[in-house]
Amino acid sequence: MHTPRIALVWQIMLGLLAGIAIGALLHRFPESRPWLVDNLLQPAGDIFIKLMKMIVVPIVFSCMVVGIAGHGDGRSLGRIGIKSLTYFFTITTLAIIVGLVIGNLLKPGAGTDLASLKAAVISLPTSTGSAHSLGQIIVGIIPDNVINAMAQGSLLSVLFFAVMFGLGVSRLSPERKDPLIALLRGVSDAMFKVTAMIMAYSPIGVFGMISVTVANFGFSSLLPLAKLILVSYVAIAFFVLVVLHLVARLCGINLFALMRHIKDELILAFSSASSAAVMPQLMKKLETYGVPPSLVSFVVPVGYSFNLDGASLFLGIGTLFVAQLYGIDLSFTDQALLVVTMVLTSKGAAGVPGFMFVILSATLASAGLPLEGIAFIAGVYRLMEMPTTALNVLGNALAPLVIAKWEGRAAHCLKAEGVCGGSAAR
Repeated sequence: MHTPRIALVWQIMLGLLAGIAIGALLHRFPESRPWLVDNLLQPAGDIFIKLMKMIVVPIVFSCMVVGIAGHGDGRSLGRIGIKSLTYFFTITTLAIIVGLVIGNLLKPGAGTDLASLKAAVISLPTSTGSAHSLGQIIVGIIPDNVINAMAQGSLLSVLFFAVMFGLGVSRLSPERKDPLIALLRGVSDAMFKVTAMIMAYSPIGVFGMISVTVANFGFSSLLPLAKLILVSYVAIAFFVLVVLHLVARLCGINLFALMRHIKDELILAFSSASSAAVMPQLMKKLETYGVPPSLVSFVVPVGYSFNLDGASLFLGIGTLFVAQLYGIDLSFTDQALLVVTMVLTSKGAAGVPGFMFVILSATLASAGLPLEGIAFIAGVYRLMEMPTTALNVLGNALAPLVIAKWEGRAAHCLKAEGVCGGSAAR
């Protein structure tokens, strides 16, 4: 008799709940914690993140080259690139403004007693990206060594080379071009098969990651910062239900149907707090959703560096939290300047856990706010990083649909899924 298989989304949820339970138990009995965390739980989580990061570059490179050489041209690619960046900068600017407005209204740092807060040790990634001017961001995209860029997982640099290589391949004669495209299409298909194998391990990875977090910090450290956590969740819910929903409605897209279609990826992003962990699956899901593969393979990877809605939203809230915590009043002019700073600093964020501290520290430094405030957020940031990461993924799932509509290429959206509204483009 065939035993019914538990859906992946429920396996991930079970891993999340079991991890919270085991973590709480280990926090209560700390004598057992070090050995289990160091030898079992931490490696279980690290293995999953490393497996997902391992496959991102081959998938992005192969999909991008096939998309350009197979169906694209330089002019249409340039047009899509300009539209994508215009959309990304508009949405992330809106996210920052929403974060600042909600931070001013709900005041997450007001009334918090500094003495009640527990500072956490922060280990910042080495690539601090301290320089965030627009010119330096553009120069930084171009790799001086593409193999090194691939080894470091620098998505924008890999994407830049893939675009150049794809344009070069598209200009070859058919007898030279076709075998190369067939090879890279085979690489892409094989990597998606590898992704499916890795996803089978994801519940164990989620279990390991969340259990380590709860074991180290417990629940008592959350109470002094409960207001900050609550404000973050309220802001994210508002951004999804109002801003993204309105954008989707204007483009004839059913946002909630999209969320149902990518629910596995949203829950995995929420559980792992790593948007990179779901990018390969997200790209595949968007293709089955009816978005042209050439658009998916370009818009999604670029969005992972330029369209982090959740990270942008939290920048506004986190910056105001630190200012309010120390009783520093930021005028309207100060906050207007902060929006410009945040728009640039948020473009340096990476889809890996913890990198947000680098971006937040750059923003605080530019505003002359105490960097020590980050240490107070660090202990509970995992609880806020989970929904912000899920919002990053949702924003990057919506973006290709919006660009497809803008390009007049939304006709293939799956009507059965309720993806497109009645005003789908021809």
